[in-house]
Amino acid sequence: MNKRIYITLVIILTCLLRLKASADSNFHIYLCFGQSNMEGNAQWEACDEEAIDPRFQMLATTDFETPKRTTGNWYTATCPIVSPVGKLGPTDYFGRTMVAYLPQEVKVGVVAVAIGGCNILMFDKDKYTTYANEDSWSGILARNVYGGNPYQRLIDMAKEAQKVGVIKGILLHQGCSNCGDPLWPEMVKKIYNDILTDLNLNAEDVPLLAGETEREDMGGGCSYHNTIIAQLPEVIPNSYVISSEGIPGNSKDPWHFSAAGYRELGKRYAQKMLEIEGIDITRKPTTEINELNITQKITNNYIYTLSGCRVENKNMAPGIYIKNRKKYIIRK
Repeated sequence: MNKRIYITLVIILTCLLRLKASADSNFHIYLCFGQSNMEGNAQWEACDEEAIDPRFQMLATTDFETPKRTTGNWYTATCPIVSPVGKLGPTDYFGRTMVAYLPQEVKVGVVAVAIGGCNILMFDKDKYTTYANEDSWSGILARNVYGGNPYQRLIDMAKEAQKVGVIKGILLHQGCSNCGDPLWPEMVKKIYNDILTDLNLNAEDVPLLAGETEREDMGGGCSYHNTIIAQLPEVIPNSYVISSEGIPGNSKDPWHFSAAGYRELGKRYAQKMLEIEGIDITRKPTTEINELNITQKITNNYIYTLSGCRVENKNMAPGIYIKNRKKYIIRK
């Protein structure tokens, strides 16, 4: 072998080994993409800002003004997580639930790119230009927030994340802009395969979790797409559908979930991911999921936290209750 070629190969191998060694196997990374429901559409409440475990991190995939964040830097995952125009979404309680059940030495990071109203092809590396160049809301956001190429921004940020952690899964929530399209599963498959190829990932190591759209009985306007989402595991073997059964909409439009709905949807994504990883979610979590204040009050047969988050539909008499291994004082 030519000496120069040999030295070059040694240098490349050394660099790769150093890069791999710098990645922390206890830093679990999840890529998240989709449209407005993944971006988050419900205004967060005071309870959503309380005591977020610093083990739950987000990588800023664009610059934020409030709070101040810079693209490519890691931050504790406080709202908004996905984009400067996003709100509370499934990523919030996905991460909170994951760190609550994973060992204390494990951190969870999300790398999210999502655009309200976007077609799934906005994330197709070969077809995105048609949609990114539109004068629609999604086209304008694609250009102004993600440099005109949302897929590439996701890949670039994922590569940054791979320097410090290990990609463990991909979360998708999209469908309303492709409602009922029978080609949707194949479109998703191409994007999923492109992600795996561009990041040197193996399909068996990186499951795809896709959430259902709002159900018809909850006011959903594109619930028919759930019959299309249901076909995804037939097209992508290592994929799973996250049910939206019983998850409330926001009552303002037929496409988005409420804040309570996003909390529940995020937990369901996490429960499936934990199940895939063999984590027993019936046991006590390693840390508490901060979603309830200790002192609560009952109004109109609902339990509310003092910060205003409705959490349960039960008419409970005043007293002391044990719920999820925590004590609550209920007062009228």
